[in-house]
Amino acid sequence: MTEEKMMVAERRNYKVHTTEDAKQIVIDYLKNTELSEYEIDFGLPEINDRYNIWKVPLLYTKEAVGDIVVDAYSKEIDKKLSSEIPIIRNRIIAIQASFSQRTVTKTKKKRSKKEFVVSNLDNMIIKGRSELALKTLPEQSIDLIFTSPPYYNARKQYSEYESYDDYLLLMRKVIRECRRVLIDGKFFVINTSHVLIPRNSRNESSTRIAVPFDIHQIFIEEGFEFVDDIIWQKPEGAGWASGRGRRFSADRNPMQYKAVPVTEYVMVYRKKPCVLIDHFIRDNPNQAIIQASKIEDGYEKTNVWYISPARDKRHPAIFPAELAEKVIKYYSFVDDVVLDPFGGIGTTAKAAKKLGRRFCTIEVSDDYIQHTINELEVNLIDMFNGRKIVYKDLSKESENEEFKSFEHLVHRLLREGHSKDELYDALLYGLKKKN
Repeated sequence: MTEEKMMVAERRNYKVHTTEDAKQIVIDYLKNTELSEYEIDFGLPEINDRYNIWKVPLLYTKEAVGDIVVDAYSKEIDKKLSSEIPIIRNRIIAIQASFSQRTVTKTKKKRSKKEFVVSNLDNMIIKGRSELALKTLPEQSIDLIFTSPPYYNARKQYSEYESYDDYLLLMRKVIRECRRVLIDGKFFVINTSHVLIPRNSRNESSTRIAVPFDIHQIFIEEGFEFVDDIIWQKPEGAGWASGRGRRFSADRNPMQYKAVPVTEYVMVYRKKPCVLIDHFIRDNPNQAIIQASKIEDGYEKTNVWYISPARDKRHPAIFPAELAEKVIKYYSFVDDVVLDPFGGIGTTAKAAKKLGRRFCTIEVSDDYIQHTINELEVNLIDMFNGRKIVYKDLSKESENEEFKSFEHLVHRLLREGHSKDELYDALLYGLKKKN
């Protein structure tokens, strides 16, 4: 056997060659611990040839409870890198306790195969407020969501909100409705960045708000799983437009240092329940689509993407088509439905159409929606998938004013320092008194 065909374990003369070798060493080790009384299973052992170790995952009732690490050269257990036995035991006890609180039937139910959802949506351009327009879409009708929401009060001619809490409330409403329309296990990718609020006078400081981190918390609370944070890096000169860093560049005084922003976040989430990705590949009824969706050479190999910003006289804050195209290629298949709830002048929709996907774009601005309609040729047939491009005007849809007032009241009370528990108790007391 040539050296090229030899396994890493053989080339390095490891004493532990295979996954079965690693598991057997761990089995022998556990026999002499307090875990011997439990029926412990194993995940797939993995070799880390950088550190010359095997990591063997421990499972109890299919839940991960810890890892045992084996030195590949000596076959000894590395206790410093392994989970502590008492901690593993406590995790097992916690799992047992959770089982005792449920009613468990003795007869095992056969696991039904996950149904493969195929959306029947046409290409759509919708005029209206995103949080309301989304309510008109069917559940689990969208394959991918990619959007770049309005920057919070960064440019007054673009977007302005009464408060940052109002902005986050809008984001929560949109994310919640997006979860409803997104197919289980599929992706929501969002482009956001920290926002600099300029100072009002020389006697004040500017304020920088960490918008991506606050939006991340909303995603987690609304039933999404965090997958990746991709850094969109622009050329160095792009950041000087913000004016940040110029004072330090001139004076070089300590404490005045401020980094020039040249990055934005492209945050990747999946809707729970996160079914296996293999389900969307192996169970797709049209396997030709899988082959047509293969990604060519030259794809992004790291989470730092170097893309120049885009400019368009029709819109003050567009993102580049290159960014939209990469996201659509990496997170959807041909003929999937791609939604942008903050559509702007239709960058995501145009990228989706170019790549053989269907699109659904929502935008409230008269001017922006008209540009999208003109460029995407509404009511003509999309030559790729034979589907019509449909336009809907939902701009007259309004939110229930009574509910809206209540929602804003709750957020105002939270801003004033009242806890969620206090509000819950007050609401519960009010309902009991009413009844």
